Amino acid sequence: MHRRILGATGISVSDIALGAMMFGAMGNPDHEDSVRIIHRALDAGINLIDTADVYSAGESEEIVGTAIKARRDDVVLASKFGLPMGEDPNQRGASRRWITRSVENSLRRLGTDHLDLYQLHRPDHETEVGETLSALSDLVQAGKIRAFGSSMFPAETIVEAQWAAERRSTHRFLTEQCMYSILTRRPEASVFPVAQRYDLGVLTFSPLNSGWLSGRANLASSHRASTRPSSYDISSPTGQAKAAAVGKLTALADEAGMTLPQLAIAFVRAHPAVTSVLIGPRTQEQLDSLLPAAELDLTADILDRIDEIVPPGTELDPADNYEATPPAIEHAQLRRRLL
Repeated sequence: MHRRILGATGISVSDIALGAMMFGAMGNPDHEDSVRIIHRALDAGINLIDTADVYSAGESEEIVGTAIKARRDDVVLASKFGLPMGEDPNQRGASRRWITRSVENSLRRLGTDHLDLYQLHRPDHETEVGETLSALSDLVQAGKIRAFGSSMFPAETIVEAQWAAERRSTHRFLTEQCMYSILTRRPEASVFPVAQRYDLGVLTFSPLNSGWLSGRANLASSHRASTRPSSYDISSPTGQAKAAAVGKLTALADEAGMTLPQLAIAFVRAHPAVTSVLIGPRTQEQLDSLLPAAELDLTADILDRIDEIVPPGTELDPADNYEATPPAIEHAQLRRRLL
């Protein structure tokens, strides 16, 4: 497993990380099996584990905490906050009130006294970013977190947050976590260049595009399809475009002597802005099938042929980023002048 430095944090992380979203009720409800999967990942050289409070309502953090109890010093532990943890509007977002409460909840579930990386899961359009940075900076000073980052921030919001940190003399976001795959290449157009400009570590998730690049023959029967069936409708225009691209990518992977998932992960690893690729296995078999991608380097010819199938900076389905839609697009009343 190769290592890279996580932006300006100075922390060395494996270039493939273990995403823990599938541990718990959302994916694998067997705690003992999930712990075995985590141990297998650590034994394979993965040292970065990424979870979140919202994953199975905290169950994922509890499973991770159990798994790393005897190996905490060897693990770069990351979690996230900000998505709703209850009906109360104050149990979400990036206010100082919620940050100070949510970090204590995560630390308790994870059974640790600090997080190596604490990330705002999605932009909070209702809280001034300087207030968020101030609260997170206090957690750094208190030793509860070592560094903090953002997730699914557009380029302009990344820049705004960097400027706010400078103006207010606070710590700044040092990482950005974004969705990135062969089928969702939009970060290449703006997020990656901005991240490189500010020396941000970049973590990427969903390299298999929620199953589209998994090699599964029947996507409609996949675990993810049960929660978002419309995203796997191959009769829709976006579904047809994805299916056509997957067919070409499958043929390319076969020609290159690798599986489609391995090609997909190797593609993400190849981008110079990417620090670590999060994989989210639900089973031991899935993990073992993905680990070989850590040693695969794609040739310039293969990368050029991928560009021909899905051009750089483009995406085949804008709805893939459904949880990062700005309020002014999601709510029509914010786009209309009241007469």
